[in-house]
Amino acid sequence: MISAASRPYIDASVPVLREHGVAITTTFYRTMFAAHPELSNLFNMGNQATGAQQQSLASAVFAYAANIGDPSALAPVIERIVHKHVSIGIRAEHYPIVGRHLLGAIASTLGDAATPPLLAAWDEAYHALATLFIEAERAMYAKAGITPGQRRAMRVTEVTQESADVVSIRMSPEDGAPVATSKPGQYLSVQVDFADGHRQIRQYSLSDTTQPDSLRISVKREAAGAGTPAGEVSNWIHDNVRVGSVLQVSPPFGDFAPESESDEPVVLLSAGVGITPMIAALKRIAQVNPQRRVIFAHAARNAAHHAHQLDMAAAHKAMPHLQLITFYEEVSAHDCGVLPGWMDVARLPAWPRSEANVYMCGPLPFMQAQWLALVGAGVPVTRLHREVFGPDMLDHLL
Repeated sequence: MISAASRPYIDASVPVLREHGVAITTTFYRTMFAAHPELSNLFNMGNQATGAQQQSLASAVFAYAANIGDPSALAPVIERIVHKHVSIGIRAEHYPIVGRHLLGAIASTLGDAATPPLLAAWDEAYHALATLFIEAERAMYAKAGITPGQRRAMRVTEVTQESADVVSIRMSPEDGAPVATSKPGQYLSVQVDFADGHRQIRQYSLSDTTQPDSLRISVKREAAGAGTPAGEVSNWIHDNVRVGSVLQVSPPFGDFAPESESDEPVVLLSAGVGITPMIAALKRIAQVNPQRRVIFAHAARNAAHHAHQLDMAAAHKAMPHLQLITFYEEVSAHDCGVLPGWMDVARLPAWPRSEANVYMCGPLPFMQAQWLALVGAGVPVTRLHREVFGPDMLDHLL
């Protein structure tokens, strides 16, 4: 990926990046947005406010340096990032801007330690990675049949309140053309242009891919928390989107894809709004192979926060070998067949550990806990799959 002359400088950077990574990326974003404010439309400014974006990029740069000699380790991560970039509309001409400000941030943060040979090595490494991204994204744009940043107008045909804070939105192409091919687990990027002229783009997982003329996403209203702003786009969607609204969306992207077409038993685990891709997978399985053995376990705060209960009931009626397990942190006297507390792998039905893929989606602590419990229960790591994006996507490389 890089020359033998540059490799020692990249290797020597690893401990430096571990110590100064966030300082470098914080400087990078500040200087880049100052010089190119138009790029703020492509970034999640809520994540900028919390520092999540800075941490994510710092982890990515560190992981790249630490694994630069092992392309096979980086390939799955690069694949996931390419999907995200294409859904947002990243262009080839953005990469020189990013590279210039990233090298500038390294130089200003490290001071005298940023020697000319070290900066030259990082310039070479960055351009090698940028070339890889540009080529992969060009191919994905071509496959999707779109130009970078191209959206499609989708008219909302149905809005359903699925729980206290989740709505599902069904959309059909405004031009009447067929919907794009999609898989359970993929997402759409939704673009919102606000009254003051700024734009934000967010990704929302598909919650139904079974209809030939429409797609459905589910959106959780993100309230402000301690140190985190309210979700700008999710709240706008909840407050403004109605039947007849027109949304600008990307084609479906994303490489997290629960296997929905095979005959193998499958285990689908979710918590909170993480139920979204799992319910899409369950609906697709019910459509193409209702006899398949499926364990579908979901954890929610309580019944009021349990989205897609009607979808689960419909699947249960259609699928004789579907086992539904529900965990509530708060159980009332009206909740039938619900297990109290957090999801516990030991309380799930038994399944052949080496013969079933297990897919997980939910808050990070939920997925970390389930991953450890599943490995402890004898599930091969090769059978585990999770939907995660951000610094934790890289935890196996750090």
